[in-house]
Amino acid sequence: MNLVCIVPSRYESSRFPGKPLADLLGRPMIQHVHERVRASELVSLVVVATDDRRIYDAVTAFGGRAVLTAAAHPSGTDRIHEAATLLGLADEDIVVNIQGDQPLFNPAQIEEVTRPLLEDPAIPMATLIYRIIREEEIGHPHAVKTVCDQRGFALYFSRATIPFVRDRGVKADYYKHHGIYAYRRHFLRTFAALPVGRLERLEALEQLRALEHGYRIKVVETIHDSVEVDTPADLARVRAILLGSETEGNARRRPAADATID
Repeated sequence: MNLVCIVPSRYESSRFPGKPLADLLGRPMIQHVHERVRASELVSLVVVATDDRRIYDAVTAFGGRAVLTAAAHPSGTDRIHEAATLLGLADEDIVVNIQGDQPLFNPAQIEEVTRPLLEDPAIPMATLIYRIIREEEIGHPHAVKTVCDQRGFALYFSRATIPFVRDRGVKADYYKHHGIYAYRRHFLRTFAALPVGRLERLEALEQLRALEHGYRIKVVETIHDSVEVDTPADLARVRAILLGSETEGNARRRPAADATID
């Protein structure tokens, strides 16, 4: 069994075209993500899955490995399934999905998200959540909220504020979803064969496809938050953090976008 990290990375972006190749302290942003993945001792192989030759060439130029995938995929998980097929991964392998716009993710999150699959062979898929500490994220649709059962499996993911607190004076903890996943290779094949779900389409959240078809998603709470880069302003914030003028803990972060569109 190998643990393989696949980084989905698209060139097109409505708010920041070409962001994987944006300069970040003299290196393309995708290289920062790649280097953080390589810092994990658990990962035997890291591959960037892209639909664009420019990203492919940039990755190979800094010594990374990349595969070219089809442009039309309904989600990043579907893209990762194609990449896993092209790589010939074995059914027992574990595949980790790290988004290409998270240059500050903590490598420890790879261990966090894969632990449930290593401990329980019945779990097909796991993901990370982070307790919301910024009040504005609770109602923001880009901060995808998650509710879980008492055993730590996801009940639902939503751009709406869940749970809804009906009574005054009652407080709830809210958790946002980090777009970091771990899957068993054979489950990727199952997932990609499922029709896109109604709730998945309405919320634009790919993980709902698994829930709609009756598959469980184990949820792990992480203590690590990170800046996701959706705009040039986000990139400037990451650059400032890396230069030491801000710290990741106190940087004014935008609500983290979910990873439905890779």
